[in-house]
Amino acid sequence: QVLAWGLRGLRSSVRAPSLEVQCGGRTLQTPTITSLATNPNFPINAFLMTLHLPAEEEYMPPIRLRVLDTRDFGYRPEVGQACVRGVGQACCQPHGERQPHGLPLPGFGTAPSGRAAPWGRIMQMLPRITAEKGAADKVGTRTGPLGTPAPCQAAKEEEEDEDDDWWSKFYAAMGDKAKSRAGTKDRLKIYSCELEAVPEFEGLQDFCQTFPLYLPGGHPAAGDDPVGEFKGLFHIYPLPEDPRVPPPPRHFQELPPSHPQKCLVRVYVIRAFDLPPRDRNGLCDPYVRVSLGTKTLGQRDQYVPNTLEPVFGRLFELTGTIPMEKDLQVSLLDYDLLPPDQEIGTTTIDLENRLLSRFRAHCGLPTAYRTTGPGSWRDQLSPSQALQHFAHTRGLPAPEFSTEGTAITFGDQTFLLSHFESSPPKHRHPGAPRERLALHVLRACHLVPEHLETRTLYTSTQPGLQQGKVQMWVDIFPASLGPPGPPVDITPRKPQRYELRCVVWNTQDMDLRDTSLLGQQMSDIYVMGWLDGLEHQRQRTDVHYRSLRGDGSFNWRFVFSFEYLVAEQLCVLPRKEHFWSLDETVLKVPPKLILQVWDNDKFSADDFLGVLELELTRLPQPAQDPRKCTLTPQATPRSSWLWWRAQAPSQLSLFRQRCVKGWWPCTVQEGGKQRLSGMLELSLELLTAKEAEERPVGKGREDPNMYPTLPAPLRPEWSYLWLRAPLRTLRYSIWRQHRCRISLALALLLLFGLLLTFIYATPGYLAMKLVNPLQSLH
Repeated sequence: QVLAWGLRGLRSSVRAPSLEVQCGGRTLQTPTITSLATNPNFPINAFLMTLHLPAEEEYMPPIRLRVLDTRDFGYRPEVGQACVRGVGQACCQPHGERQPHGLPLPGFGTAPSGRAAPWGRIMQMLPRITAEKGAADKVGTRTGPLGTPAPCQAAKEEEEDEDDDWWSKFYAAMGDKAKSRAGTKDRLKIYSCELEAVPEFEGLQDFCQTFPLYLPGGHPAAGDDPVGEFKGLFHIYPLPEDPRVPPPPRHFQELPPSHPQKCLVRVYVIRAFDLPPRDRNGLCDPYVRVSLGTKTLGQRDQYVPNTLEPVFGRLFELTGTIPMEKDLQVSLLDYDLLPPDQEIGTTTIDLENRLLSRFRAHCGLPTAYRTTGPGSWRDQLSPSQALQHFAHTRGLPAPEFSTEGTAITFGDQTFLLSHFESSPPKHRHPGAPRERLALHVLRACHLVPEHLETRTLYTSTQPGLQQGKVQMWVDIFPASLGPPGPPVDITPRKPQRYELRCVVWNTQDMDLRDTSLLGQQMSDIYVMGWLDGLEHQRQRTDVHYRSLRGDGSFNWRFVFSFEYLVAEQLCVLPRKEHFWSLDETVLKVPPKLILQVWDNDKFSADDFLGVLELELTRLPQPAQDPRKCTLTPQATPRSSWLWWRAQAPSQLSLFRQRCVKGWWPCTVQEGGKQRLSGMLELSLELLTAKEAEERPVGKGREDPNMYPTLPAPLRPEWSYLWLRAPLRTLRYSIWRQHRCRISLALALLLLFGLLLTFIYATPGYLAMKLVNPLQSLH
């Protein structure tokens, strides 16, 4: 039997072609395609040829194909030819009989045993699915003493479900736990090759195969380009030798409509890797261009600069008529300042094969059925309708659902929803049980799942040489089935702007590195802070002079603005590698606050007193009492009547708690070990850009000084710079400590002065007494 579906890619000069099939001395002539431009399919598709062939497959003759065009005056030139060898691959059993064990089928569902194959596959998958579901529920669900999920676990799952996106599934499938959320339950299948190269999908040519046509005359060489394609399929099976026995039923009884279909095509381009360099810096600036028929999408200015592994996250929507516009081309080009741009590579996808394949390759099946949200159902047919369509295309009886939708009878087998779901789904908007059960049965039939295929890029200037790979997938929606669901949002994760407000209140027990003129240990303390990677936002407090015990009071506010990827928990730092670079390179680092405590010196380098590094996503629990502030903070005990709330976590995320205050330890590195060098009292508050705009604050103690209002620090009277007040220096450095000695010295000095005065005045007084010159005057 011959399935002659149509001809593709012939030259525009071909008017009305027909196909001639030759095998075993017999010739089959198909009807003429009247208008190749409007409908390149044959008006009649299924044909029967009775041949006498050898029983051994090695001796079977090849099938020769000739495409003849119809010209004026009965002229029928040959415009293409092909030779199909290996006819034994098309051998099968008559329709309605079981295939002997060990013989592979050319196509799933097209072979005679297609009626029985789905049941066996479903029954084989059912025990494994049930076991996997039970194991996942035991491992993934923590329950309390009464069998209910823990409140913290339920709240965490609900929060993760709200923030979940498609990229979480992608990174979870890639095994990147740092960028994926731990609660991601939807699974994404990533194929390391093209979808056509996956063995279980048989090249997506189970309905009809593609045979390239070459110019007539001679045998085509290895490098010759085909002049067209023939879409068709061959089935060879034995007929009964007894003429009284009726022939078996024919294949190709239920065929899809052969008229052209207008379709909506959604092309999702995720990323590319292993691209060859195109610029002098060893990198390239790739962008995507998608072509279908005469339509082309993709703009030059949407390029990713300075990378060989770009992440695009682009969605392209095109409308085309299949099969006239069946070849989808996805190209990567390198952006240059002056066009034309260089082509990096191109890959071509046959949309017709995906639309006709009974593996349901036009739209992958997701893991879970959802009505809304990031993973909502996007196909035109609901799962129950898709299951009915699946049964119709396989020639199977329609499935029968129970009234509640928790049971289905399909092929003399009854499947329960509890076989696939041991507990209700945790995500929001799970959909009706009928649809969830139908989706589970469809996934058990080895259809194309929700996937991501990796396609190799080639260029015409270097044929056969790989030019990198691109990861993508394609959805095809015929317009006759109605509007499709919403597209998947694969936009690359955009960072959100946050503002971190850090108030430095006090320090305590900091190291004393300076020695005064009188031998007194002290430090002139100040604090410097910045976010890792944002050194240009470095800020510092004022100086607390002459701290005699390592205590400092500041009441100083740091304000840092940064961009943060919530899903990946990383800060985004765009920067130019060189001053002559035209584009910025994006660097991603964890959000880390770095605070350093220094001793201020005027005539030498400042002395380092200690450092505190706080990662905002894994913030250590602060101590509320400085006496409990240690290098290893202990978890805070809580109520012990529930085992999952026996103690508070030792780490917290500032992006969830938003505000925290307490004491953290400062450390210094000595001898390869960390030593406690003091403590810092801080208040950390994290605000979104909108919240920061509604509640503005100033740096330090500048206006607006609010949220909270920072008063001037209460510092001791001796906290000052000695160069600015030398008399105060004498007062607080000498008088306060040696006032008794100074008083005694002054008293002794006074007595010594009086004594000297007495000694000096005594001789004159005695002489006056002895001589008495005033007596002679009298």
